[in-house]
Amino acid sequence: MPFDLPELLGPYLLPLLIAVPLAIVVFIISSRRGDDGPATGTAEPPTPVAPALPPEPAALLLVDDSAVARAKLGKLFQGAGYRVTLAKDGVEALDRLAEQPFAVLITDLEMPNKDGFELIAAVQGNLDTEDMPIIAITGHDEMQARVHQVQGLYGIFKKPWNDRELLKRVETLTSLRPAARKA
Repeated sequence: MPFDLPELLGPYLLPLLIAVPLAIVVFIISSRRGDDGPATGTAEPPTPVAPALPPEPAALLLVDDSAVARAKLGKLFQGAGYRVTLAKDGVEALDRLAEQPFAVLITDLEMPNKDGFELIAAVQGNLDTEDMPIIAITGHDEMQARVHQVQGLYGIFKKPWNDRELLKRVETLTSLRPAARKA
């Protein structure tokens, strides 16, 4: 029994003759729609992307009545890339806090006019600054014992402090408080 190919393919020949060229045209058109630009052959320039700006350095408020301690702290933190504001006592520190937000407050405890304990109480009692991390620095053992009674401190460092440990603590605290970077 011989096969009659035209009779066998007859009902399928017309759809085959239409579908194959149509599939080839669709394939060619879809391959031109990639990253090569429009099918007309004119490539559009890529949209420029703005470079990411480096993050604003965190602002620190350093408070100490000793000019030497202020200078050491200022040099330490500026060298590490922080924006530093210095104050000589609690009164001046509260003035600076009213002017701009800070990521971290580092304060001596024994100062004239308004000491560190009074400054800490004022900062923690103000809605604008109550969540600001505070680190206390003291040169006296009896002050260090008294500071343990203060709630909400993020560190107590005895003079002379360890630069590496103090920097690490501030780095950790500023990473937790990114909103204060926009000061």
